[in-house]
Amino acid sequence: MEHPYLIFVKLFEFVGLGHFAHAYPHVIYSWVVMLLLIVFGSIAAKNLSLVPAGAQNFFEIIVSGIEDFMVDITGEEGRWFLPVVATVFLYILTCNLIGLVPGFFPPTASLNTTASCALTVFVFTHYIGIKYHGAKYIKHFLGPIWWMIPIIFPIEVIAHMARVLSLSFRLFGNMMGHELVLAILFFLAGAFFAPLPIMALGIFVALVQAFVFFLLSIIYFTGAMEHAH
Repeated sequence: MEHPYLIFVKLFEFVGLGHFAHAYPHVIYSWVVMLLLIVFGSIAAKNLSLVPAGAQNFFEIIVSGIEDFMVDITGEEGRWFLPVVATVFLYILTCNLIGLVPGFFPPTASLNTTASCALTVFVFTHYIGIKYHGAKYIKHFLGPIWWMIPIIFPIEVIAHMARVLSLSFRLFGNMMGHELVLAILFFLAGAFFAPLPIMALGIFVALVQAFVFFLLSIIYFTGAMEHAH
């Protein structure tokens, strides 16, 4: 979908990188999201104190909420992969929300972005499985009865590969659908206030989609930690 006006794409055009900008707007706005998270994180960590205030207090509430929710599902043993889970959640949420700003493009409206996030979760899931079980992790794919291995093994492999498609297409479909609705309303109405209710609904969609991706990631990680049945 060709976006009517993207601020950073225009900036890249100005410096002679217009072809790259038009071909990969999701990459440019991923950089923008990463820069925003780094800047805000640096501001929050600049003057740390035992009595948090301002940006530190805001980020501590978010991160501690993510941690408490995750530990409720994984138990204390899963606390160590908080950095991965929190990073994925904050990155996807920011990518989703940034699309609500006029002149900005949500990177998660590109399948390339959502697939990369899904592949990160996929690889880390099996890293956890190998870390906890070593070579015995293969038992997760073999089923409880030895003579059913020829049936169970390909089914499990397909099921695990399907997680990548499920995570990436669900997020991509919802965010791209929201972008299409906004683009159509802008084209038909020609004013900012007509799509405003849809933009308000977009905040809810952004939160839900980031949470769903976050929750499924935790479930996959927890499954990899558990012993095969």
